[in-house]
Amino acid sequence: MYFKKIALFVLIASFFNCKQKTTEAEKTSMTNESAKIENAVNITPIEHATFVMTYKDAVIYVDPVGGAEAFKGQPKPNLILVTDIHGDHLNVETLKALDAPVVAPQAAVDQMPESANINSMVLNNGGTTNMNIGGSTITLEAIPMYNLREEALKFHPKGRGNGYVVTLGEDRIYISGDTEDIPEMRNLKDIDMAFVCMNLPYTMTVDSAASAVLDFKPKKVYPYHYRGTGGLSDVSKFKTSVNNGNSKINVVQLDWYPNN
Repeated sequence: MYFKKIALFVLIASFFNCKQKTTEAEKTSMTNESAKIENAVNITPIEHATFVMTYKDAVIYVDPVGGAEAFKGQPKPNLILVTDIHGDHLNVETLKALDAPVVAPQAAVDQMPESANINSMVLNNGGTTNMNIGGSTITLEAIPMYNLREEALKFHPKGRGNGYVVTLGEDRIYISGDTEDIPEMRNLKDIDMAFVCMNLPYTMTVDSAASAVLDFKPKKVYPYHYRGTGGLSDVSKFKTSVNNGNSKINVVQLDWYPNN
């Protein structure tokens, strides 16, 4: 009887010891998960082509327009990316108000008067640069963006504007800018997040965008810049087309047109 009591005591003690270890493991798992979320690349759409990317203390504004008031409540940028010269991508008054370093193609920098005193750096198609922003080292690659259809060549000639691949932490993020389904897009590799435009007559159709995405296979794709002369493109059709072709691609639909 004595030995049975001893065995029972050992069994109960072992149970509580294992339970304590499990609880500690659960706590560690939760802490690690929180760290992953905290250190993720976070996206805030502003409108149309304009959005905010944050990673740790790095804050990047993409094609900011609408004045400083469009970014109320957003952290101050420590880098701005501009893709092209058109008014939905480049607004000098907004750049002046935000007062942060700007990376842009030569054609866009040429639109910034010296009197605006904008701290700008030229990066043209094919260019790559490393920079430290907010304590994080990032890599920028300037990717071509241009039209293919004969009737649309006047909108975005090859060599003028930039798409970008931005490496933040372990994520490679593609920003299409104004483009069609060009070979340079279809041949992209190892893209974790992709922002892909689709609006006629200026860029490409929903079908063309979906076809390109199925070629370069990003882990996540965000349809953006989808307001054309005929209204908003059918991003639900885009999602269906992509997922019918590859169910592993996560199509993320955000609210890019809060005033519509």
